[in-house]
Amino acid sequence: MFERFTHDARLAVEQAQAVARRLGADHIGSEHVLLGSVAQGDAVARRALARAGVEPAALERAVRAQSTDTLDAEALAGLGIDLDAVREQVEATFGEGALDAPAPGGRRGHLPFDADAKKLLEVSLREAVRLKHRRIDTGHLLLAAARLDTAGSGRALRAAGVDRDAVERAVQAAWADAA
Repeated sequence: MFERFTHDARLAVEQAQAVARRLGADHIGSEHVLLGSVAQGDAVARRALARAGVEPAALERAVRAQSTDTLDAEALAGLGIDLDAVREQVEATFGEGALDAPAPGGRRGHLPFDADAKKLLEVSLREAVRLKHRRIDTGHLLLAAARLDTAGSGRALRAAGVDRDAVERAVQAAWADAA
């Protein structure tokens, strides 16, 4: 399947590993592939999301927010501690993502893809076939990310304020602009 990926799509998959590491994950999830897809300045996915009014930083904030363990948040809330307020204060003091830094001496080598990330790659191929495209670019990755409603990528897109239909329109427009 990877032989059908454009250079940008391959870079997006490579970037997903770097994103997962930076966010302290022990695997590559669909949300990391999504962030990798918009990491390149002129990639179809980035242009499409810009058309939809979503900045990469907003998307990353949505991914970071969903990585907070809800059980921990509920337990702390029971003690009168607002985890979101704590995160905001720490980030105001130490910089955005300060709580997301991976622990020193973290996992080395390649991080494994989780089931949702594998599904995203599979669905990107299906999108290319559906659209009768010979190559898979970051637009196909973005379409697949939006189709995975219950995966991290779909949740992050919705949290950033964009739904599946808006993604489809934006990707089609980005492809039309490039033609």
